Amino acid sequence: MKIRICIMNFKRTFLTTILLAYTLLLSGCSELAPLVSHGATTVAADQRTIGTMMDDEVLEMNISDMVSKDKDLYEKSHINITSFNFIILLTGEAPTQALKNRVEKIVLEHTKTRRVHNMITIAAPSSILTRTSDSAITARVKAEMLGDKNIDGHKIKVNTENGVTYLMGLVKRKDGNSAVDITQGISGVQKIVKLFEYLD
Repeated sequence: MKIRICIMNFKRTFLTTILLAYTLLLSGCSELAPLVSHGATTVAADQRTIGTMMDDEVLEMNISDMVSKDKDLYEKSHINITSFNFIILLTGEAPTQALKNRVEKIVLEHTKTRRVHNMITIAAPSSILTRTSDSAITARVKAEMLGDKNIDGHKIKVNTENGVTYLMGLVKRKDGNSAVDITQGISGVQKIVKLFEYLD
């Protein structure tokens, strides 16, 4: 438990340092600058403010920390928390409906949570092999998006659980559709769930 707390504290410190650097770099701006490409180098663009980006990351860590402190959830479940613009995506596995509901209750205790998509499956925790495969799928989806000139992959969060790939972000409908097209072309993706907020 002490090790986990130390890791969480390190993550918070590291995150705060990085985002503070961004804040200083973009002083006077309330939002990140638009996407700028210089050859192979791409400057990330995001419709969220820097404060919202930081709050999303902190929200994920705080909820993860609370879930890990619940003995039943920690020992019997496998839960992933993803936050984008204060919309929370819950994925993973819990052995009972009661535990699935308990995770959602923890999330809703945070006042900044705007909405919860509880996609936790009632099942035993997935195997390490499955999680490794899911991570590889997510990495391939992100790589394809970042390499596609017709879409800004930095604006989209990707999460894969048991072959189901979830797409989140603040996007135009055209970009959302492009993201789905790219994801469909990735081997191993069994289903795509769109959780976009549209700008048009």
